[in-house]
Amino acid sequence: MLKYAYFPGCVAQGACRELDRSTKALARKLDIELIELKQASCCGSGTFKEDSQLLEDTVNARNIALAEDLNLPLLTHCSTCQGVIGHVDERLKAAKDNDPAYFDRVNGLLAQEHCSPYRGSTDVKHLLWAIVADYGLETVRERVTKKLAGLKCAAFYGCYLLRGETHLAYDDPYNPRSMENLFEAVGATPVIYAGRTKCCGWPLSSYATDKAFSMAGMHLQAAIDAGADCLVTPCPLCHLNLDSRQPEVEKSGVKR
Repeated sequence: MLKYAYFPGCVAQGACRELDRSTKALARKLDIELIELKQASCCGSGTFKEDSQLLEDTVNARNIALAEDLNLPLLTHCSTCQGVIGHVDERLKAAKDNDPAYFDRVNGLLAQEHCSPYRGSTDVKHLLWAIVADYGLETVRERVTKKLAGLKCAAFYGCYLLRGETHLAYDDPYNPRSMENLFEAVGATPVIYAGRTKCCGWPLSSYATDKAFSMAGMHLQAAIDAGADCLVTPCPLCHLNLDSRQPEVEKSGVKR
């Protein structure tokens, strides 16, 4: 049985609760044990570093240390969390050897709050990577009881999952195939379209709303034009912008 320290993130337990529920249901079905990190905090979704890189590193060093205390990999189903926490993990592992003063500064701040130190002893892994690399697509095929034959699925990878870290061990950041391979494993048909690796527009939504809606509408229309029945994304923020905001996208004048 695979076992992970589960980092649910904010959106999946708030605006996209179906993501948290479906992740837990999937884990039960695949005999994957999830130990939820209930003391974890928001990763900051990339905003902390706008004020302080040290803040982003310290907050997420604490999140990773919670998983290290369990001797488990940290598992997230949010590509934004994967990008932020994974990048912090990568940066601090490098600092441990190359910039010990900064490494000690982060752990010093954790000690002030009576938190466990960051040791750099585990990995940060998105649910998609866990399924593809740890569980294995062949095992997925064997567990399928009702194939999704005839369903045309278009992947929307988004930004962070592919470009959040320097080294991406599980896919090609420019021409990814992991989601398409997973679609095929469950019997669905992958649809390739322009925009599947681009930004959904969410980061613009707080200050350039129309442009954010325009970007979302452009990707939705491209997937529809390519014959997709549905759009599948590993990011809850992309899900919000591409799914729940479709009424606003339509009102902005972009076809969906």
